[in-house]
Amino acid sequence: MKLFHVSDVHFGAEDPKALDWFARCVADEAPDAVIMTGDLTMRAKPREFDAGGKWLLSLGVPVTIEVGNHDLPYYWDPLRRLLSPYKRYGAAERLIERTLDLPGVSIIPLKTTARAQWRWNWSKGHVSSGALRDALDLAEAVPKGNLIFVAGHHPLIEGGTRGTAKTRNGEKALAALADAGVHAILSGHVHDPFDKPVQVGDWTVRMIGAGTLSKRLRMSPPAFNEIRIDGGRFETLARTLSPEPKHQISRTSRAGLS
Repeated sequence: MKLFHVSDVHFGAEDPKALDWFARCVADEAPDAVIMTGDLTMRAKPREFDAGGKWLLSLGVPVTIEVGNHDLPYYWDPLRRLLSPYKRYGAAERLIERTLDLPGVSIIPLKTTARAQWRWNWSKGHVSSGALRDALDLAEAVPKGNLIFVAGHHPLIEGGTRGTAKTRNGEKALAALADAGVHAILSGHVHDPFDKPVQVGDWTVRMIGAGTLSKRLRMSPPAFNEIRIDGGRFETLARTLSPEPKHQISRTSRAGLS
């Protein structure tokens, strides 16, 4: 099985060459699903959502979308931000926080954005008790033996990248998800790929971050992750729009009990 993990496309500041490259990869390789971990748009404008939604729907494979901090209406639009933050997704609204059940793999959402926070920088991550409870309920319902991947926008803990998430309640959420048997937590936000195993008691959970397909680059070129799954094992390969071939950023491993 093959999953494509993409993030931070930022329509409004998108890289057309990177988008075309990704779409060609999907068309040529037919992944089993595309997991989009947020920041589909740059300024949450209707035309950005329209372009981004049409692009995702055109891929022709199952897609799930997480909401990023850039996808919420901005601070100068407080009523829409607080009361109807998802209305501008249009046709892609039905893909938001969509649970995907694939053979042997379940992908469940975890909301890490907040409409308001008790700190100045609302772009950083926040896991509410309700969002965590929803994810844990979905994890409990996963068929026995499935790999469980949780998808959210912000890394729950820092992944060693230049960009930071500073996710409030992230460590608590990570511990609870590990206790529930989650194998990997997929995220974006920091614009650089990583795959970081984290030991929580006797359980190993993988923190997997995707790069960006926008012009807002940090340490790496435009990139997305290819996640290859074989039974209970999976590996992450970073694929960049550069002469560098796709390369593994994780050791092939069986996540879970160490």
